[in-house]
Amino acid sequence: MHRIWYGTYKIIQAKGGMMSMLKILNIISDSNIGGAGRCLFNFLKYYDRKKFAVKVVVPKGSLLKPEIEKLKTKVIEVDGIADKSFDYKAIRKLNKIIKKENPDIIHTHGTITGRISGRICGKKVVYTRHSVFPVSPRMKKGIGRMINKYANEFLADDIIAVADAAKQNLIDSGIAPEKIKVILNGVEQIESTSPEEIAETKKKYHIDENDFVIGILARLNVVKGHKYLIEAAEMLKKEKRNVKILIAGAGDMETELKQIVKQKCLDDTVIFTGFLSDIRSFLSILDLQVNASYGTEATSLALLEGMSLGIPAVVSNYGGNPGVITHGENGYIFESQNSNDLLKYLKKAMDEKEVYQYMQKKSKEIFQQKFTAKMYARNIEKVYEDLFIKKG
Repeated sequence: MHRIWYGTYKIIQAKGGMMSMLKILNIISDSNIGGAGRCLFNFLKYYDRKKFAVKVVVPKGSLLKPEIEKLKTKVIEVDGIADKSFDYKAIRKLNKIIKKENPDIIHTHGTITGRISGRICGKKVVYTRHSVFPVSPRMKKGIGRMINKYANEFLADDIIAVADAAKQNLIDSGIAPEKIKVILNGVEQIESTSPEEIAETKKKYHIDENDFVIGILARLNVVKGHKYLIEAAEMLKKEKRNVKILIAGAGDMETELKQIVKQKCLDDTVIFTGFLSDIRSFLSILDLQVNASYGTEATSLALLEGMSLGIPAVVSNYGGNPGVITHGENGYIFESQNSNDLLKYLKKAMDEKEVYQYMQKKSKEIFQQKFTAKMYARNIEKVYEDLFIKKG
C-alpha cells in the first residue's frame, strides 16, 4: 500500500482502487446568521470526516466565523462578498484562495461571485438556492431569462433547491428541471427544557396556566406576515380567548409592529421577545407555531425545530411551507395574507383537542422521517460523491 500526502489530506492507494478524502470548499456571503448559515452548521456537525475535508469561506467580520470554528472547521475570511451576490473585485481574491486550497468541489450559498471563481479555476461547482423569490417579469422571458439560465446552468454543475417550491422558482426563471436536485433542510432534534425552566419562561412572558400559547419565530420583515397574525390576535381577544401570541425575532418592522399592537390595545396578548440566541426555552412553552410568510420562504428551520418537539403549525400556502406541513396531519395551511383564514385554523387547533393531539404525534413522526440534520448531511454528501464520480 502506498501513502501519498497532499497538504493535510491523505490519499490511500490499495489493491482494487483508490480511496480519497474529498476536499470541499464552501463559500457563503452572509455576514449574519440566517437560514443558509444554519443549514451549513448542521452539515458541519454531521458530515463524515473520514470521507470529506471541509473548509468555509466567509465575508470578513461575518458572525458565522466563530460558530463555524466551534465546529472544528477552518474558516477563511475575504473582503468584498458580504451580503452580495456579485462583486467583481472579490473574484480575484477568491481565485487566489481556490488555487491555494485546491478543492475538489466548491459549494456556494447564494454568491454568484463564488461560482464565477470556481469556473475560472476549473473546479466542479455546487450551488444551493436557500430561498424562494417572486420571479421578475424580466426573468420570465427574453434576454433576462437567457442570462439567468446561463448564469445558473453554466456556473454550476449541480443546483440544490431546499424545497420543491425553490425548485419551481428556479424552473420559472429558466433553469432546466434536470439540473436541480431537491434536498430538504434538516435540523437537530430540540430537547425540551425542564418543567422548572418552562415555568420560569412562562412567568417571564406573563403566561397564565390556562393560556394557549402561539408563537412565530421569524425575522421582523414585512414579507413574514406578522401583521396578519396580529389581526387574528385582535379577533381572538374580542372572543375573550385565553391566548398569548409570542413574536420572536428582530428586524426593520419591529417599531411598526409594536405600534400596531399598541394601537389595537393588544399589549397583554401579543408579546415581543426580541432576538433569541437560544430558542429552546421559547419553543418549549409553545402549543402552536405560525408561519405567515408571503415572500422568500423556502423551508422554515423554526418549523422543523418545533416539529421535533411535537408542535403543530398553522402556515401560509406560500413557498416551501406546504412541503413541511401536511394539512390536517401536522398542522393547517391557510391562504397567504388572509387573517380571517388564519384565524379559522388557529381556532380549530385550539378547540379540537383530539385532532390537536393527533397533530402533535404526527409532527414528531414526520420530523424523524424527513427532516433530521443527519439526513440532510448524508444527502449533501451524496451530491458531492456523485459529482466527483462524474468528474472522473
